[in-house]
Amino acid sequence: MQIDIKNLTKKYGDNTALDDFSLRLTYGIYGLLGANGAGKSTLMNLITDNVSRTKGEILCDGEDILRLGKKFRKRLGYMPQQQGFYDQLSARAFLLYMASLKGIPRKEAKIQADRLLKTVSLSNVAHKKIGEFSGGMKQRVLLAQALMGDPEILLLDEPTAGLDPKERIRIRNFISEIAENKIVLISTHVVSDIEFIAKEIILLKSGKLVLHNTCENLIKEVENKVYEIEADREKLKYYQENYRVSNLYHSDDKIIVRIVTDNKPENCKAEAVKPTLEDLYLYIFESGM
Repeated sequence: MQIDIKNLTKKYGDNTALDDFSLRLTYGIYGLLGANGAGKSTLMNLITDNVSRTKGEILCDGEDILRLGKKFRKRLGYMPQQQGFYDQLSARAFLLYMASLKGIPRKEAKIQADRLLKTVSLSNVAHKKIGEFSGGMKQRVLLAQALMGDPEILLLDEPTAGLDPKERIRIRNFISEIAENKIVLISTHVVSDIEFIAKEIILLKSGKLVLHNTCENLIKEVENKVYEIEADREKLKYYQENYRVSNLYHSDDKIIVRIVTDNKPENCKAEAVKPTLEDLYLYIFESGM
């Protein structure tokens, strides 16, 4: 299976949320990175047909998803960034409700609901009202409903928002496990969520596709542009005002400042270091690239 997105554009009045976007998706995990307003959620809403496109095509195995209609939507699982819940429903009842909308037989829906609640660590509160859940627990319910019906295409918009580090790692590993025979598109601000599990990274800026490649190849874009420098507090302020600072930490009585720059700083001991995806993110979204 493959999804071909061709010259996809979405305008809201004079604002272009997505601008002539083209990409091919096949089995595996794709990480979608971009600042707020970059067009990430717009892209997902266009793939799910929640909003109408201004121009362009989205093809599933060569056929437009608008023509496929229900046939395409049955193959799709979507976790939105935010969703209004029926707060009086329990987590299990909500999953069964979503299963009925997806046309999953009730007997099978019960089996899937119980399995997925266990997967997202909510079995012990399966019959508790969603209105009493924390934000992180609601995120896990949203992930579970997206997985109902074992979809071949999985769109996850900020799937780990509100989760503690332990749960984030567990959910990330779970997504990696199930992705072998699925197309998984993950939109996130948390670079570490996708750095090691995504086969390809997609970078969006102001609605445009900026870069698209494997993580390893993308990081080459900032080779010899990342440095670590020893600084005192006075110098730290200077670097923060004049450079992109991706990290800093204390070492004895010194502060080690990690910067991303096109030009190596002069009049200081700047050591070139191996770049990360986070360095690339900072370089692109805090520059004119």
